[in-house]
Amino acid sequence: MKIRLLAATIVIVCLVFGVYTLRQFGDGISDDVFSDAVLTVGFTGKDVVELQGRLRYLGYYDGEITGTFDQKTKNAVTWFQWKFGLKVDGIVGPKTKLKLWEATKNWRPTEADKPKTGGGGGAATGGGGSANLAKTHNLSENDIRLMANAVYGEARGEPYEGQVAVAAVILNRVKSPNFPDTVSGVIFQPGAFTAVADGQIWLTPNETARKAVIDAANGWDPTGGCLYYFNPETATSKWIWTRPQVKRIGKHIFCM
Repeated sequence: MKIRLLAATIVIVCLVFGVYTLRQFGDGISDDVFSDAVLTVGFTGKDVVELQGRLRYLGYYDGEITGTFDQKTKNAVTWFQWKFGLKVDGIVGPKTKLKLWEATKNWRPTEADKPKTGGGGGAATGGGGSANLAKTHNLSENDIRLMANAVYGEARGEPYEGQVAVAAVILNRVKSPNFPDTVSGVIFQPGAFTAVADGQIWLTPNETARKAVIDAANGWDPTGGCLYYFNPETATSKWIWTRPQVKRIGKHIFCM
């Protein structure tokens, strides 16, 4: 009788533990992993600390753990999304969180995963407005004007998102070690932009082009970190077709 009672007790304990485990992990992410916030550039907090830690665990992020969702973090996110077949937009929503959690189940935060500078406490919060423009990107008024010229020369007639995307590509190149580190250097790099080659860079831009530059400088990157774009109807370079394509906006295809 005692043996049967003991056996029944063991079975009940196992069932309870099994149900608890399924509730914790069966839906993908347990209650203590991430919050419900959708993370994007400008957010800070413990969710971003965890995001950077998990991305670094996989080798997509090689920066310091700061708890601030900056452009370097976004580039790591877009790389992860592309590799795992997700929508490449640099935004960390439910699908990206779930895929990241599944890929890093063995990750545990260590001393190296503690934020080095600010942003470590509290829930994720939004941030970043026009006041952060010069501080974040070090753009001068001349840079903004030149970028507006480039956007107008390259993408006038494109949807507004496509104009912001062209401006974002310029900024992504400035940040990339493979391109000049100034706006003028990127725009006037030989062979880089058709508008420079055919002189349309010197057309007077409209206010929409300038606004697109400001939006890109404030963190909106519709391309998810792309460094190239081309018009498939007019492109003559075979090399550009070898680049990983991320998305199409208007007539342009944006790629890594």
